[in-house]
Amino acid sequence: MEDIKYQKIWDLDSIFPGGSESNQFIKHIEELEIRINEFKSKVDYFQTPEKVDDSIKVKELIEYISNIKIHLSQTNSFITCLLAQDPKDQKAASLRGKIGYISADFESLIQKTQKILSITEETLWKGLLDSKLLSKYEFILNEWRKKGKLQLSGNEEKLVSDLMIDGYHGWGQFYNQFVSNIKVPITFNNETYKFSVGQTLNLRSHSDEEVRKKSHKAFENTWTEKEELFAGILNHIAGFRLQVYKNKGIDNVLKEPLADNRMEEHTLNAMWRAVSNHKKPFVDYLNKKAELLGETKLSAYNFWAPVIESKQQIDYKKAVDFVCKHLSRFGPELENFTINAFEKGWIESENRLNKSAAAFCASFPLTGESRVFMTFGGTIKDVLALTHELGHAFHNHAMKTVDGLSKQYPMSLAETASTFSEMILLDAAIKETSSNEEKLFLLDEKLKRSVMNFMNIHSRFLFEKDFYEERKEGYVSPSRINDLMKAAIDKGYDGSLGNVPIHSWAWTPHYYITKAPFYNFPYTFGYLFALSLYEKAKEKGKEFEKDYLALLRDSGRMSVEDLVSKHLGEDITSETFWEKGLNLCIKDVEEFIQLSELRDN
Repeated sequence: MEDIKYQKIWDLDSIFPGGSESNQFIKHIEELEIRINEFKSKVDYFQTPEKVDDSIKVKELIEYISNIKIHLSQTNSFITCLLAQDPKDQKAASLRGKIGYISADFESLIQKTQKILSITEETLWKGLLDSKLLSKYEFILNEWRKKGKLQLSGNEEKLVSDLMIDGYHGWGQFYNQFVSNIKVPITFNNETYKFSVGQTLNLRSHSDEEVRKKSHKAFENTWTEKEELFAGILNHIAGFRLQVYKNKGIDNVLKEPLADNRMEEHTLNAMWRAVSNHKKPFVDYLNKKAELLGETKLSAYNFWAPVIESKQQIDYKKAVDFVCKHLSRFGPELENFTINAFEKGWIESENRLNKSAAAFCASFPLTGESRVFMTFGGTIKDVLALTHELGHAFHNHAMKTVDGLSKQYPMSLAETASTFSEMILLDAAIKETSSNEEKLFLLDEKLKRSVMNFMNIHSRFLFEKDFYEERKEGYVSPSRINDLMKAAIDKGYDGSLGNVPIHSWAWTPHYYITKAPFYNFPYTFGYLFALSLYEKAKEKGKEFEKDYLALLRDSGRMSVEDLVSKHLGEDITSETFWEKGLNLCIKDVEEFIQLSELRDN
């Protein structure tokens, strides 16, 4: 494999030189506003279709929306990256506010279009969808029609969109800004150090239990001090969302996230039933890990702990080589893409204060690029996080040739490519080692992901569902939120976790993502779906890469049920489908326990 560059700071100037002071970026925003104004004039004159020939007018609007979405995604991604690398960038924060208003105007125009289309006569609607111009947009247009029927009147919908900017979305942005400035004081050897949230979370996998325990306690204390503030933010976000639902006649809080994920509720229920019925093996894993670490019940602060005593830190060069080597085994396109991402400075991984805590991947569809943001702390967890985000970037890469309207895939499928890449890395590493100790270490890392998806994510789903039900009745106090969190964790982990982090509702950013309610179950869906894909990949070898790319390209233009049926021939409304993936993970548990007992002997 060729030599790879190892810079830890990404290159944003190749997209828009000069950061938040970029004249090119300002010009891009101005051109975007002009394009949206042109679109507005088209929508203002748009009438409910009366004949099949009106498909020409609908197609014209689709092309405007498709083009604007690509430019808007480029804009939002750039601002997101600027604020992640420097949350105190005031110019970027100001531009984000401006883009927020532009985005709201654009969304209101899309909603107006959807509303107009929703009242098209049924027979004519079918004729439009059968027309040569619109047939390839059938799925998305039907989705628009459903959304249009749920909307308020034009003026009311516009008012809600405007209020969301500084109200609803403003609370989510305030949360991110506030968390990025939090410093967690931790005392080691009589000296107190201050860590960012991201750095503190990285200490969870430290080899020294005392470090893990102290950081856990300091972390909980930090959130305890601020729980009133974060409870207020969470209540305001949920309260706004519930009021919008009430005005639209929506009682089921899962209606929006299910629609966003293009998923039926019986699919979700089948998945959670399968998970709930197969928790015992993962409880066995946690109990065995507790035993290896000298505990009767595994403490939460020991979950990410390595099962084998190791002081080894993985330097960034070694990590990059490791990632590129193993991803190259899947197929040539993934190999070339991964090397290119490092070579062209798409990765921000430097471990420093004053940067955002959460890892993410930002798509730049206009230039066909992505950017990956994370804090690399030198552990296998960081290597896997890097691989996870590169998986997202590869999904973006696969969508380069797809039209702008179909580039947006649901969250459930967004986690598929990322999880798939992690599996390639872990399995290849496990097979490569001849050491039982190393294999045990890697199996532990693999099983942590299973537990996160089958237990942790399940607890998040249970918590969010219970919290929203209580929020319907009024403000939920911090102490009550703590109780709900603890109950959800106990149920999600089937009582197998001790010293539970009852303030995880405050430091888990997913609860505060205003554009994506219930950003939890998509992870479990993606994980189990990726397992099915990975099994296919192992059967077919590198030939599978073409099939994989075809599936990813389809991910933005059909329901998840239809996608799985088309590309895997499986019915995901059945528990049987989900049990296949769970059984693969249960085999990992059996091997882990077997190796653990060999080690004890």
